[in-house]
Amino acid sequence: MTVIPLGVPRRLLEFTLDGEEARVPEGSTILDACRAAGKDIPTLCQGDTLTPRNACRVCVVEVEGARTLVPACSRRAEPGMEVRTDTERARHSRKVVLELLASSVDLSTTPQATAWIKEYEAKPDRFGPDAARLNEEPRIDNDLYVRDYGKCVLCYKCVDACGDQWQNTFAISVTGRGFDARIAVEHDGPLTDSACVYCGNCVEVCPTGALSFKSEFDMRAAGTWDEAAQTRTTTVCAYCGVGCNLTLHVQDNEIVKVTSPHDNPVTHGNLCIKGRFGYQHVQNRD
Repeated sequence: MTVIPLGVPRRLLEFTLDGEEARVPEGSTILDACRAAGKDIPTLCQGDTLTPRNACRVCVVEVEGARTLVPACSRRAEPGMEVRTDTERARHSRKVVLELLASSVDLSTTPQATAWIKEYEAKPDRFGPDAARLNEEPRIDNDLYVRDYGKCVLCYKCVDACGDQWQNTFAISVTGRGFDARIAVEHDGPLTDSACVYCGNCVEVCPTGALSFKSEFDMRAAGTWDEAAQTRTTTVCAYCGVGCNLTLHVQDNEIVKVTSPHDNPVTHGNLCIKGRFGYQHVQNRD
């Protein structure tokens, strides 16, 4: 028999969202309320399995009485508050943030980034060709995943996934200050010389493609990566008895990468090295 923990029911609270009454469970964020109401609020650093970091500032909204714009991903909804998500001030802030990010970081593999830039009429090239960029070659020092810091927006999601929120390996941190700040392993050395256990949970949460499967990286470089042609099948990992769910991404009858459902009560999107990368033995190679 499957036991489903119900927990203590949360009371509903009411507040005003863009002039309309909104009711959400106590403890919900403004972003939760916006999504429940069907409002598209852009965000990069928010993850459904991680505690918000408020790093990207793309999801800011106006709250009546607040001096500054507030991040919707972490600000809890409160009874009676008045929230406006589409004001000129909020839209201008999102526009500038997108311009700053796109002028210094490669957002080509960031889902929805192109659509957001168009929606907010952001013009990243207005900073000119001399806008500071990292211009660093992707780091390919193992056969499992690639680090491309030229696509990193310093959202810290990989640090949290590797640290005390999930893996507790603490192989990833931030080195440097200012524009020189970047995600790195110990002494900013090769991944193979670090404490990394290759669980790939950092790859799972990366929102920009700065961390990607080696298979995906190679296929993108060859021009053969096609998500529209991929099927996704969720199954159970056969390596041990924990019962982790795997989602197999298959293109041209080959597994090209493995993810895990974030709503699974066993894994919450996390896997070990065998579950995430150990799929080669099932490939059909006639």
